[in-house]
Amino acid sequence: MASINIAGDTSGSISLTVPSVAGTNTVTIPANSGVVMVSGNMPAFSYYASSGTSISAGTYTKILFQTQEFDTASAVSSSKFTPQVAGYYLINASVNLTGSTTAGYGTANIYKNGSIYKQGSTYSSTTSSPAASVNSIVYCNGSTDYIEIYVVTPGSITSGTGQAYTWFNGSLLRAA
Repeated sequence: MASINIAGDTSGSISLTVPSVAGTNTVTIPANSGVVMVSGNMPAFSYYASSGTSISAGTYTKILFQTQEFDTASAVSSSKFTPQVAGYYLINASVNLTGSTTAGYGTANIYKNGSIYKQGSTYSSTTSSPAASVNSIVYCNGSTDYIEIYVVTPGSITSGTGQAYTWFNGSLLRAA
């Protein structure tokens, strides 16, 4: 078995040396500079609604997610995700619409920096508790970009609650 030698200095620079090994037990490291992310430090979060949000007919309404399941970078505040690492994030949300809407549907939206970025939708043949879902890969600059979830319905309604029904999560797929 081969070993990897890591040497550092007080400047914060390190050098990585992989001893020469014959056969397939070699490691190739590209000659690039930049940030190396490992699974232990990639931002990820998951929140859900523990109380409903009132949605007025025809009004894009921000959905509130009060309960944290995890937030590895403490990047969510007031139901707004503000990543501190620039990169490409997978963002997902589902909002249960309790009761009924006029036409049995609602539209979930990913908002980036206060404007619609991606739109999803749902349709229910019955008018009882449809779920509106949306997901997309979103580039965030790591300093000023932020993500929120909004819903619009044709009738006044309340978002559902609970870990399985109304949730918002995301994770870094690749650093910029």
